[in-house]
Amino acid sequence: MNYILFDEPTVRTALLPFTFTRPVAGIRMGIWTLTEKWEQWLQTSVSHLTEPYLQTKFAHISSTDNLYINGAVCPTDALVADLQRLTDGQALITADQTLIAVRTNYRLDKAPTATGFFPVQTAEIPVVLRQLPDLFALNGDQIRADFAKTTTGRTSAPLTDPHTAVYGVENLFIEEGATIRASVLNAEAGPIYIGKNATISEGSIMIGPFALCDNSTVNWGGKMRSNTTIGPFCKVGGEVGNSVLFGYSNKAHDGFLGNSVIGEWCNLGANVNNSNLKNDYTNVKLHSYATGQLEDTGRLFCGLMMGDFTKAGISTLFNTGTVVGVNVNVFGAGFQPKHIPSFSWGGAAEGFAEYRLDKALYVARETIGRRGVAFGATEEALLTAIFDATRGPVTSQ
Repeated sequence: MNYILFDEPTVRTALLPFTFTRPVAGIRMGIWTLTEKWEQWLQTSVSHLTEPYLQTKFAHISSTDNLYINGAVCPTDALVADLQRLTDGQALITADQTLIAVRTNYRLDKAPTATGFFPVQTAEIPVVLRQLPDLFALNGDQIRADFAKTTTGRTSAPLTDPHTAVYGVENLFIEEGATIRASVLNAEAGPIYIGKNATISEGSIMIGPFALCDNSTVNWGGKMRSNTTIGPFCKVGGEVGNSVLFGYSNKAHDGFLGNSVIGEWCNLGANVNNSNLKNDYTNVKLHSYATGQLEDTGRLFCGLMMGDFTKAGISTLFNTGTVVGVNVNVFGAGFQPKHIPSFSWGGAAEGFAEYRLDKALYVARETIGRRGVAFGATEEALLTAIFDATRGPVTSQ
């Protein structure tokens, strides 16, 4: 079979701003992105059926035997077995009628529905991303699932530093090339995964479940709380808890980040902090791209949702339940608005203006180039499409 991960339209909208720049399955939760999870479970590559402007970067490859899988679903062994038993014209659904996948010999030009397919119900109750807070709320369990998948039958690299203390050593896995110095790793309550060539600097404290992905660094004295994923090529410091950094982003200095999700190519300046709990202990409201309003998350804890290529100046303060779009430059005194649209420049005290596209592309190109990653016509066209789609009066909530 040929495997294609599709974006369910309602879910894609609910997961903005992160799905402005990637398919739903490109979101990281646990150790891997959902795309990487499916490739691990299926042991083959997958492609994507997503928005037209994203297809140049994320290809849609079809054949005469296609399995279109909901990109918001996390795989399990039992779910994969159910999928591989599907025959042409069948759809795998859950008891609550969530569509998991369809098998067809046709190439689809939009996300499928179960209509026109023979329904087959799975006994599994899969993990499905449905809203922004799911990314951090489900992260601890996904670290556990990914940890079990990637470490089974393998042996951890040895911990050679005599000044590092480990609790629950059986739940610690270190990939080759990782460096750990004079730190405390507590994996008693959940696993700790340390990726290839990752660095944990002196005086750091880490509590599992926790994942530090390939080539990332925890700076001196970092306090990494549970249910946190630091994606590849990130630099983090200060206090981070119940949060996900997708990759290539920096929060290198002191400051608190909690119950938050940070996209790729972001930078949080020194002493950037966010609130994750309201003083009156009522539910946090979060900007919805579907309604254009603040909607009740049903959660007491919810912090900062920051899209790709966004930068926050020194000592920026983010309120409880703040959503920041793609390619924003935010700075200045006082708490920032709870929603800052994509391609905005400014801050709460100074006001916001539209971020000039030529300047935004220049900064993005320089940001990526510093890491030795190419920024070409495809990436420029993608950001230009987002700029055009989101352009309008710069207002905030």
